Amino acid sequence: MISANDVKKLRDMTGAGMMECKRALEQAHGDFERATDILRERGLAQAAKKAGREAKEGLIESYIHLQGRIGVLLEINCETDFEANTVDFRTLAHDIAMHIAAANPRFVSREQVPADSIEHERQILSVQAQKEGKPPAIVEKMVDGRVEKFFKEICLLDQPFVKNPDVTVDQLLKEHIARLGEHIVVRRFVRFERGEDFGQGEEFPVPVTLT
Repeated sequence: MISANDVKKLRDMTGAGMMECKRALEQAHGDFERATDILRERGLAQAAKKAGREAKEGLIESYIHLQGRIGVLLEINCETDFEANTVDFRTLAHDIAMHIAAANPRFVSREQVPADSIEHERQILSVQAQKEGKPPAIVEKMVDGRVEKFFKEICLLDQPFVKNPDVTVDQLLKEHIARLGEHIVVRRFVRFERGEDFGQGEEFPVPVTLT
């Protein structure tokens, strides 16, 4: 028998609806860890269904860190102006902007990484692996694994979320999509760090631009 206190506890842990939490606990036979996984799996499935929907509302979030040493501007979009003004959405925007300040990604997603940059990285990693004396088949697998690690270092959606490293930023977004019922997109961001030299003729860094 699932108690109301158990349902409330899972709701507080995940932010999911009361009925969703009750069903997940029933399916997990009261196991909170498994119930959390069930809610996450459902969230990913629901997020996939909403992926094609337009998201043109939202907000521009700013975040200043370390007494003005690092600043972030983030555009994050949802489907309606109503959702953009909810506490949940504004909290999500703030958390992602804070993550960008801390983790310093260069791109929103791996699809935005230039092909020549990926190839250059693969060549460097391949040489490193070959110097370790590995056979060609192993070298290829090592390079693939290290390229994945490269993406996780530079792509926002692939990075472990700083406030909960058990989930990526992409999973965090999908969980919010499932809970809030709207498609949500990180459109673009810019990160400033005091004293950085961005190169002649550049007014600010533009690590990401989504069209």
